[in-house]
Amino acid sequence: MTARSLDTSSTTPSKSARLTRARRTTILKALADPKRFELLERVAKSSCPVSCTQARTALAIAPATLSHHIKELEAAGLIQIQREGKFHFLSLRPGILEALVATLSSLTPANCPRS
Repeated sequence: MTARSLDTSSTTPSKSARLTRARRTTILKALADPKRFELLERVAKSSCPVSCTQARTALAIAPATLSHHIKELEAAGLIQIQREGKFHFLSLRPGILEALVATLSSLTPANCPRS
């Protein structure tokens, strides 16, 4: 992920990083596919990195389809892939969901004072 796509220049460590418009669009497009969302959900809820074999079995999809979904989630910056020999393990990229939640939470309308 580049500095342009995720602003981490925040002065306080507790603040979530802000997403650029392009990154938000890429993330939301990646999450629009139900199987891709299900894959991200499994990776996020797992206490350990998820192997591609585990993911394929859980989702009941073809290896090529899984590969495509993994590529899209990685390109969106949602997951990271650890390669160990011929095996690949998927884990959630730290801070990305928090940044997305912060972005979506900012869409809450402000109270409009009536005169």
